[in-house]
Amino acid sequence: MARNSTHKSTPQTATQPAEHSTEAKASRGPIPHEQIARRAYEIFLARGGNHGNPDQDWQQAERELKLGRQ
Repeated sequence: MARNSTHKSTPQTATQPAEHSTEAKASRGPIPHEQIARRAYEIFLARGGNHGNPDQDWQQAERELKLGRQ
């Protein structure tokens, strides 16, 4: 039975790195408003400064930044 209890402690060690990676993800936090605004403006400029949909630019900027952070 002692071996069973030893085996039970091994998964706890195995879960510690997973908890650590979860903490790292949580510490990233939300993307700052200024960073999204800057990227949305870059998207606007890439379009030649032509009128478009600023909401779509903002959403695209958020998506790109989130993908870059993962």
